[in-house]
Amino acid sequence: MTPGTLVLLHSPLTTASAWGSLPDVLGAYDVVVPEITDDDRPPYASRYVARAALEITAAGARPPVVLVGHSGAGPLLPPIGAAQRAAHRLVGGYVFVDAELPPPAGTSRLDQATAFAPDVAEFLRSGGRFPDWEPPAGVTLRPRGEDFFAEELPMPQDWPDAPCGYLRTSAAYDGQAAQARLRGWTVAVNDAGHFAAVADPLATARALTELIEAL
Repeated sequence: MTPGTLVLLHSPLTTASAWGSLPDVLGAYDVVVPEITDDDRPPYASRYVARAALEITAAGARPPVVLVGHSGAGPLLPPIGAAQRAAHRLVGGYVFVDAELPPPAGTSRLDQATAFAPDVAEFLRSGGRFPDWEPPAGVTLRPRGEDFFAEELPMPQDWPDAPCGYLRTSAAYDGQAAQARLRGWTVAVNDAGHFAAVADPLATARALTELIEAL
């Protein structure tokens, strides 16, 4: 498909710095990169979605928009898409980049962590804040505690309403990529690492472009 605008959405556990120079090398597209940092108190997910919707509108994004979510932004793509439809802006597709998948209604990030990363779930329940590791140079992390992860995530009943794709960039997300395949989504692999947009923006741009064209 041919998007009007790509919207690159960073994880709530990082800032837009996680996209590195990728927006600059996606020359074939109009690109919007929201910076969302005011989701620092409950309801976390609703604050993120509301700010993303405001940023997309303020940037004058042209439809159809393709919503691209990295890591922890993945579960929030459906409600962000619903906000775009409410604003009468067509969503052309959803792309998950080394991201968590949207969960069933009534599910939290802690539920997902229990399934895919039980050590992380136990760490959070013991009072830890995650991520607890050093980021790549230039990337800002925003560690969160158990209350953030235990919050129920919003999930529109009619999702997905557009084609979906998955770009797996690290082995840690093999399980999510496998689930995406089972859902019949287009899946691509680029082994540049979890922060592929920072580590190898050109290869990531090529992989992302090919994936979007295949939706």
